[in-house]
Amino acid sequence: MNHSSKIFLAGHRGMVGSAIHRLLTTQGYDNVVVRTRQELDLFDGDAVKRFIEGEKPEVIIIAAARVGGIHANSTYIAEFLHENLAIAQNLVHNAYVYEVPRVLFLGSSCIYPREAEQPMKEEALLSGPLEPTNEGYAIAKIAGLKLCQFYRRQYGVLFHSLMPCNLYGPGDNYHPGNSHVLPALIRRFHEAKLNGDPEMILWGTGKPRREFLHADDCARAALHFLKTDNPPDWVNIGYGSDVTILELAEIIKEVVGYQGDITFDTSRPDGMPRKLLDITRAKALGWEPTIRLRDGAADAYRAFLEETATATVGAR
Repeated sequence: MNHSSKIFLAGHRGMVGSAIHRLLTTQGYDNVVVRTRQELDLFDGDAVKRFIEGEKPEVIIIAAARVGGIHANSTYIAEFLHENLAIAQNLVHNAYVYEVPRVLFLGSSCIYPREAEQPMKEEALLSGPLEPTNEGYAIAKIAGLKLCQFYRRQYGVLFHSLMPCNLYGPGDNYHPGNSHVLPALIRRFHEAKLNGDPEMILWGTGKPRREFLHADDCARAALHFLKTDNPPDWVNIGYGSDVTILELAEIIKEVVGYQGDITFDTSRPDGMPRKLLDITRAKALGWEPTIRLRDGAADAYRAFLEETATATVGAR
């Protein structure tokens, strides 16, 4: 991929897609094609077929996805499977049909089994049962990864994938029920601070461990592996260390400036006990993260305040 390559970035309005878009722009990639959902419905196979046939991109980056936290994944499990599977199937298949030279698919660390050995290596895929609370999303992401792998194996096309851990950053989804844990905590601590609430009640025990990567680090990984001549079929992209949910909550509490107490509702589910990626392969290939969680959380909170002030904060 070079600076004149015609790149179709699917999902440019999402947190990860917008981070990739910013990076491509600042790095001088001036032939990036984007479409809003109103302009191109990625669930519509015929529309995707016409678009790729007409535009003839040289690179497709699949950052479009329906995402959410435990509540959203377990409540809308059919939609998470159907919609994410449709996005992957329509884009990957039509990329092959219309001879797009390169595709990069962004997946998720939830593709790995619930009881996978920690930290999770790429080889752990399909070695055990998935976490039930996000099984639909995970199956769709596994299917997208496998589509890329199998088209590459059968036809020699350069289709490959990145599997990031929990991502956060500017442009995140802050819906009180459907968002991931870090943006949900930012919103809840911010509102508790404004309301003067004496305590914040969080789901679960606070003991599960999670890994968090800033979206800008993920964007740098995407560009790095798009410029890699012969990348693996998929590569884990993470921070390389994790924190408990309680530790995360304490970081967000400090960043926001909330003065109350943190308590936990242990009747609520924890999800997977731990999700830490082994990023040895990515580091061996020349990429590693640069943004510390405390600094990244502060950046995300600044962006949240700006988005709130301009009524552009995500609440999907």
